Amino acid sequence: MSNFFSKAEVTSSGRPVLLHNEVECHLLSAVDLEPEDHRHFSLLKSGLLILTTHRLIWLPSSSASTPTSASAIPLAAISHIFSSKKSLKSVFHSPRIRFQVLVSSDGRVFDPSSGSGSSSGSGSRSVVVTAVIRGKGDCDGFLVKFWDSWRARAWETTKTSSSGSGSASGSGAATGIGGGLYSSDGSVRMVGVAGILRKEQEMWESTDKSLQDAFQDLNALMSKAKEMVMLAEKMRQKLLSGTSSQTSGTNDEDMGSKEEMQDWLLSVGIISPVTKESAGALYHQQLSRQLADFVRIPLESAGGMINLIDAYCLFNRARGTELISPDDMLQACSLWEKFDVPVMLRKFDSGVMVIQNKSHSDEEVFARIKSLVTKPEALRTGISPTDAAMTLGIAPAMAKEHLLTAESKGLLCRDISPDGFRFYINLFPEIDPCNMYFVKDYGICSTWIKAVSTTGIGERSSTFR
Repeated sequence: MSNFFSKAEVTSSGRPVLLHNEVECHLLSAVDLEPEDHRHFSLLKSGLLILTTHRLIWLPSSSASTPTSASAIPLAAISHIFSSKKSLKSVFHSPRIRFQVLVSSDGRVFDPSSGSGSSSGSGSRSVVVTAVIRGKGDCDGFLVKFWDSWRARAWETTKTSSSGSGSASGSGAATGIGGGLYSSDGSVRMVGVAGILRKEQEMWESTDKSLQDAFQDLNALMSKAKEMVMLAEKMRQKLLSGTSSQTSGTNDEDMGSKEEMQDWLLSVGIISPVTKESAGALYHQQLSRQLADFVRIPLESAGGMINLIDAYCLFNRARGTELISPDDMLQACSLWEKFDVPVMLRKFDSGVMVIQNKSHSDEEVFARIKSLVTKPEALRTGISPTDAAMTLGIAPAMAKEHLLTAESKGLLCRDISPDGFRFYINLFPEIDPCNMYFVKDYGICSTWIKAVSTTGIGERSSTFR
């Protein structure tokens, strides 16, 4: 059985990797894709069907018993979409959407981007594919979006330049010829009440045309904005690859400017944010996967852990006008437990919630804190959250949570004073309850006594002077 559908790339969280200028339009869950020739073409069972401006993308269900790769059908390969017919039979079975797909001579879906086959070649033919919607979703709304995306032919916008409106400006109120009963176009002027009503109608038509022109300009601006986001994404990828291969040959000033450029490009925005309109009932599920992809880069720059509030601000800034609520953010993060994503939501004992990589290790953080707190100066005066933040390269609030966690593990002791929290190395594990005054010649306790003794001698000598 041949692989009928084209391959589709997905991210580590299971979200589709979109093409240039490609935007998601609608989603349906529990969808089967069935070509009419079952003997030669494989079937796709119970997956997520995503409609974009360029493709139909089918993603396998996470609970599928047999592993199936993500597949796609380019909208350019679709030659016809059949209208849905309401009948008595359709009431008793799952909704269906049928469309005709061009197949190349090698038995695969015609893909114009890869040049496989030809839509008009002698070896090409058509196959009818049926999408069976077994889940709960707006099938009629999906079909409308399907028609609109197929007719819009957005995949051709990069090849053809946008033409101007070319429409002549609408005619305003008729002006009379010499003030007579005839207007400039030869029609009879309306006078009295009829003239007032006609003038009011023309004014409304002029206002409506102005609004349409304004929205056309807005759509053109949004189209350009998507192109700028794609350009910024490409520049950021080049900068990331450049810094990884040329870190040894650049100075601090160049590295600082590149990091600043990366942060600026990161804040440009998400190309196709998941919305309630496009995702429907799958909104939080798809939002969770998109958020997992988005926080990957901020986590790398923050050392593997970022405050949930900071991530919320960054994510909303990247989404532009498609803002989400804190409840949506929290619900999206809580769904990570059900998905195989490389990030997780963590809640400290104090109630502070953070997002961290699953590969993040507290033991490594504790080792760095221990090396900091066992320095001679730290043995005498302790460390503050600010000191730990400078060593760990994180925010003081996050450093304080790490210090409190290390205290709960028995690594540190805490002293609360008017100046704030001070943390010291925990010496109690080295003290023998049976012989409390015995001090070993080695260990942290011995090092602490030497550091404190040196400080006391220095203070006494300065007093006698």
